Amino acid sequence: MLVTGIREGADAAVSAADAARGHLAEKKDRYRIAAPARDLKPVRTTAAGGTETVRLQQKHRGVDVLGGQYVVRMESKGGKRVVTGTSGKYFTGLTADTTPEVDGALAVERAVDATEDRLRAQRPGSGSGKGAEEDREGTAVRPLTGTDRGLVVLPKGPGVLTRHVTVRGTDPATGAPVLQEVYVDAKAGYPVLQYSGIKTFRTAGQAAGTTGAPAAAARGARAAADDPGVKGSGVTLGGRTVGLDLARDEAGGAYVMRDHSRMRDSSKNVLATWDARGRSVWETSGAWPEGIKEFASPAPAFGKEATDAGAVDAHWAAGKVYDYYKKVHGRDSLDGRGMTLNSLVGVTAFGGTYANAFWDGSKMVYGIGDAEYRPFSASLDVVGHEMTHGVVENSAELVYAGQSGALNEALADYFGNAVKTDAFGIAMDNPDAGLLGDGLCRTKGPRECAVRDLNDGRNTSKSFLGVGFATDNGGVHLNSTIFSGALWDLREDIDRTLADRIVYKALTEYMTPLDGFTEGRAAVLAAARDLKVSDRELRSVERSFNAHGIVPGWELALGVDSDQLFGRVNTDGSRVGAGGGWWAASKSNETGAEPYSVWAGRTDGTGAPKLISPNDGRYHVNPVTDGRTVVWEAYGRRSVEVLARPLAGGPVKSLRSLRRSMAPLGVEGDVVVMETKGRTVSRYVEYVRLSDRIPVQVVDKPGVTTASPSISHGRIAYTRLDRGWDTGERTSTVEVFDLATGRTTVVQKLGGYPALGPTGISGNSVYWLAKDDPEAPRTAIRRAGLDGTGLTEISPATGPGAVDAADLTASEDAVTVAVAAPVTGPGAFDNATLTKLWQFSADGKQKGRVSCNRGEQLSAAATGARQVVWIDSTTGYSDVVTRTRPAGTCG
Repeated sequence: MLVTGIREGADAAVSAADAARGHLAEKKDRYRIAAPARDLKPVRTTAAGGTETVRLQQKHRGVDVLGGQYVVRMESKGGKRVVTGTSGKYFTGLTADTTPEVDGALAVERAVDATEDRLRAQRPGSGSGKGAEEDREGTAVRPLTGTDRGLVVLPKGPGVLTRHVTVRGTDPATGAPVLQEVYVDAKAGYPVLQYSGIKTFRTAGQAAGTTGAPAAAARGARAAADDPGVKGSGVTLGGRTVGLDLARDEAGGAYVMRDHSRMRDSSKNVLATWDARGRSVWETSGAWPEGIKEFASPAPAFGKEATDAGAVDAHWAAGKVYDYYKKVHGRDSLDGRGMTLNSLVGVTAFGGTYANAFWDGSKMVYGIGDAEYRPFSASLDVVGHEMTHGVVENSAELVYAGQSGALNEALADYFGNAVKTDAFGIAMDNPDAGLLGDGLCRTKGPRECAVRDLNDGRNTSKSFLGVGFATDNGGVHLNSTIFSGALWDLREDIDRTLADRIVYKALTEYMTPLDGFTEGRAAVLAAARDLKVSDRELRSVERSFNAHGIVPGWELALGVDSDQLFGRVNTDGSRVGAGGGWWAASKSNETGAEPYSVWAGRTDGTGAPKLISPNDGRYHVNPVTDGRTVVWEAYGRRSVEVLARPLAGGPVKSLRSLRRSMAPLGVEGDVVVMETKGRTVSRYVEYVRLSDRIPVQVVDKPGVTTASPSISHGRIAYTRLDRGWDTGERTSTVEVFDLATGRTTVVQKLGGYPALGPTGISGNSVYWLAKDDPEAPRTAIRRAGLDGTGLTEISPATGPGAVDAADLTASEDAVTVAVAAPVTGPGAFDNATLTKLWQFSADGKQKGRVSCNRGEQLSAAATGARQVVWIDSTTGYSDVVTRTRPAGTCG
């Protein structure tokens, strides 16, 4: 609720927080908050120039509500206090019980499992290959570990009680750091929400997690509190000589990049720049890298070494960003209370290049760059962008996923460019004023180099890209310039400082964690009115948002070329299945509050979908069907079960029960195939019969992992990794197991650890994805006869027609793969690079896009000759859709 234009008295004899809660209680008919003193906990109060802004966190029966925040704005002068406005979200319909039935240990186990499954699903050819303990040979790879951070209520319907788990570590395949926020249903143990907590500058590449401030920095701040400081200098990577605020080490030693002058009169904290050259990006995830020191020089003029590492740029730019927020907005550091500002420069990726930058919750980290890109501190707008993430975290706390995450990125883009244009005196009508990251390149010009352009003209109806949270956290970078472009138009149209004050006021005094584009528009308009801008300036605000399509109901303008079978399933992490003229999918209710149920319907769209699973409080996910039986997983607080039920009705059978997921599943007639997971990285393909329910491993041998099963015509295809414990020979194979004869056929055998899988099998062929060479740029799509003869590359791993596929489904006539087009540059991550479905004829001579929908297309399931069912996110929601034939080239 956004309330503006009021002047209502409040108690001046109590704290600002108590006065704010008292106002909400007095006006309970307006706000519908029954007990503010009990259900709203003060988060922070900001006072400046006679104004007070109180931010309150909603509690439900003592448990934090995700995104439930209320902001009360007041004026306090001459012993009197008035409320001038309020905004935020208070969820009135919450009735959820807050007694957990899942303990922290199980929540952590399920969260780590879910994170690994999501990472694995994003790797092309992820069926077999190196185990985690053997990946990145010679490199210390940190296993995924989780930390239970306590209970949180997700504000869906009556509320969903969850355990919030933060998962950190290293992707075992790529070595990239992982920081995943996972919310596990505290009644059933299913991960209902997960997204990355990494706030990188670029979408390409990954960066690290949260750390605490280093003890060395704290010691430096205390020791230097009375030191007058030293003025030094250095040369930036762009060739500019700049002044640097330094300190002198003890006993007249070296000059170090430690500035204590800026916060001398407040917290006495420092702004410091640290030498992290030779340290890999994963070392910054979860802990301060031991042994690093502040950049030092024997003289106050720093030389070429500090320039080349990006240290001069980082230290100078951090000071510029601090000054901007202090002088323009009166903000003391990123938290408004003089927090220490640490910058780590020269970070690598396992000793190699690393072209990215990120804010990790307590510090800035800048990659060393590569052959084309300089160290990522080289562009002042990048530094401003990353530091603004810290401002957002310490004000509106916009959740870094979906539209609120795109809003987070948009504000970081806006203020990053505001700092740059002001510092360099760039005119707002300069065509390059809106470029972001344009100073990063060694050879390319600004426009070719830029990562984003705030003048790109994108709008919601033509440019919004619907994706799941597994991709760019739901489009936080993909969709950010729609909103930041509107803000930049405003800065071009009115006084730039006034525009900055409007946007900053909207961020710090109006926005709350789950705000999207329309709430962001309302916040900026309200902030402009409260600043008493002129009618012309207010019209400029409205015009800027209208030009970018940010108007109420904009989502209704998004179009698709597919046929919807099941709308707004509101699920996360569950696949769709199809076979025998039927589809099967999981669905929650409209609010996403209910545990997921499995539904099935006809692929021709006739008839109403039917409920298959029981409503027993468990999460029923990952269904598959052969047109006669539906098989799925049920997540409960003690175990994960594989269940089966005939489409025609009848009792539900329990086929297998373990602590961990057994997807992917497959069913044909009496046989159900699954992939069980061991306590370590091992996976095993098993099958059970509906008639006897005795699990059988297709390969039961120590040191062997089997994965990626598919089933058709009485045969199971799968991948196999043999670590060679008895032979000394490491091999990876694609195999077919004949259920009738018990005979296994090796379709392809390769030495070492190529990435193989997923598989698909039909009545006469087996298909799979392959990456023989881990350094190959793309993934091969291969087909062979069931006896291993006729090996054919439908699509090669190299050459002009190569694709990067990460999923596969096959019918008798075609194979369909999920393809992510290559990202060719830092600014090239757009609709063309999202995962799309491509279909190849069995001989590989014909290929085309399954659908031309603009959003992400996932979880394809073949049903019939050319028809495919999938989960589509174009509309901003997850819908189960289909097409009976490919759409073509989508030129």
